[in-house]
Amino acid sequence: MPRRRDVGPPRTGGGEKDVLLGFLDYLRAAVIAKTDGLGEPQVRTPGVPSGTNLLGLVKHLTHVERHWVLDEKVSDWQATFHAGPDESVADIIRAYRAANARVNEVVADGDVAALRWTLTHLIEETGRHAGHADILRELADGATGR
Repeated sequence: MPRRRDVGPPRTGGGEKDVLLGFLDYLRAAVIAKTDGLGEPQVRTPGVPSGTNLLGLVKHLTHVERHWVLDEKVSDWQATFHAGPDESVADIIRAYRAANARVNEVVADGDVAALRWTLTHLIEETGRHAGHADILRELADGATGR
């Protein structure tokens, strides 16, 4: 698989909200990009002994955003890492994008000082799992970069 060149960090507006959402959107796109062109069952195939897989990472990040910003409770965090057989790749990506859009709306209407910690946590969590996704994708088919 050819190596793709990485995309640099985003250019954002000067305001704190613009910077935080700009980096969060950048990382969200990186996670989704790791699923592009990878079919079944590879997108669900664990790449490490813990069982972590690309589709599970996207599903987990959907729950993370819903929990921290939309106040949706999660009773079993481990379960959020596993897509069910009835959940398609398109369904999980669509749910993640819908959560992203809703979170962005809440942030746009909110006080950045009240959301600063939460947004920083979302950036950290998404960045961490984007790194996991990089490794899983390279293990799956050799693809690197964005």
